[in-house]
Amino acid sequence: MGGKVLITDNVATNRIVLKVKLAAACYLPLMAGDGASCLSLARGELPDLILLDWALPDVPGLEVLRHLRADPATRDIPVIMISASRDPAIRLQALAEGADDFLAKPVDDPVLMARLRSLLRLRDSSGEGAVRGAALRALGLAERAEAFEGPGLIALVAARPETGLRWRKELQALMPDRIVLQTREEALAEAGPVPDIFVIDADLDGPGGGLRLMSDLRSRAGSRHAAVCIVRGPMGGEGAAMIYDLGANDLLPAAFDPREARLRLRNLLRRKRRGDEMRATLQNGLRLAVVDPLTGLYNRRYAGAHLAAVAERARASDERFAVMVIDLDRFKSVNDRWGHGAGDAVLVAVARRLHANLRPGDLIARIGGEEFLVALPDVPRPEDAHAVAERLREAVEEEPVPLPGGGSLRVTISVGLALSPDGAGRRAEPVDAVVQRADSALLLAKSAGRNQVTIERSAVA
Repeated sequence: MGGKVLITDNVATNRIVLKVKLAAACYLPLMAGDGASCLSLARGELPDLILLDWALPDVPGLEVLRHLRADPATRDIPVIMISASRDPAIRLQALAEGADDFLAKPVDDPVLMARLRSLLRLRDSSGEGAVRGAALRALGLAERAEAFEGPGLIALVAARPETGLRWRKELQALMPDRIVLQTREEALAEAGPVPDIFVIDADLDGPGGGLRLMSDLRSRAGSRHAAVCIVRGPMGGEGAAMIYDLGANDLLPAAFDPREARLRLRNLLRRKRRGDEMRATLQNGLRLAVVDPLTGLYNRRYAGAHLAAVAERARASDERFAVMVIDLDRFKSVNDRWGHGAGDAVLVAVARRLHANLRPGDLIARIGGEEFLVALPDVPRPEDAHAVAERLREAVEEEPVPLPGGGSLRVTISVGLALSPDGAGRRAEPVDAVVQRADSALLLAKSAGRNQVTIERSAVA
């Protein structure tokens, strides 16, 4: 299905007609005949989009919209307001309260369906779906929308400089945002900060030139998530639908009302910023899933997958790899005597020293409280890996670690080292077995007095 769409209209015939059209386009229609039912279904079903009639029998549609935008569970659901009135003041009211668009009855079917696709595409590209947003809030990952209400950067791209200057003069008087003029070449150059919104003349330097520019912007990583508003001359419903389907987030007529343009651009900016927030939250969540928050090194989960890839590449290229398991000596006494703050400082310092003495392609991860794992791809000889292990040991021991409360502490490590099998035996030993051999070598290093490197004997055979 293409998503859940909540139809709110007090006329049953209108609801049924829209339901049939949406179902034919593979959407899942939900229906409400009044404002109370709309709010209840919106909170319970978390639809992907709401079609909201201006005139409802119990609560005005505008009041329903205010409730939707005030509720954290529903504030990000796209809303298209529909009305039998073509009064510009009503359209401005709806946009001012956060409607994503306002369509007058009778609604042009191609435009309505293209507008649905446009808003749902924006939701999918940003990870901003209502269900996903609710999941992030449940995990405590969603931030307040208020943090993303500041001024934005808006680029005006017009065919004629005087047209761009007129747009900027009209908009800048109403908006706190930074508004700049750009040529087509400047918009594509990505030389400075990428605008939050591009306002583009549809016929930039020739029929359809603005639409080609929009496609170019959508194809580039830097500007892919920028909002695009197309300014166009008179055009039928099919033409508007085509522009939405090519990637426009909104349309403005050539002789636009600056007040309406301001509201549409501010709504676009708010939704674009919300999408940025969602993407950043998801990326940060992915990072935290594989990174140890204290040391900044990879964690055990990442180390296992990465080590398996190292082993696979080694088998494919007929090379050997080395694994070290490293443990801080007498770390419990550090926590017991100096406190956990000192213990954390020691772990961070050791992690930095280990990382600084490895190659960019080497793996280092914190796999336990005071235990680290290092993997060295492409190690021709055991003595090469042993030399690296000794360098790590010396780097940790070389200088005392400063403590948060003053003073310093000498720290040492023990290292267990193992190499993957050579020759015909290489394919027979799982990577976990190599790690286990390194762990066994670590125990030998500990029992032999600590602060030393022990290489597992079968690795040199």
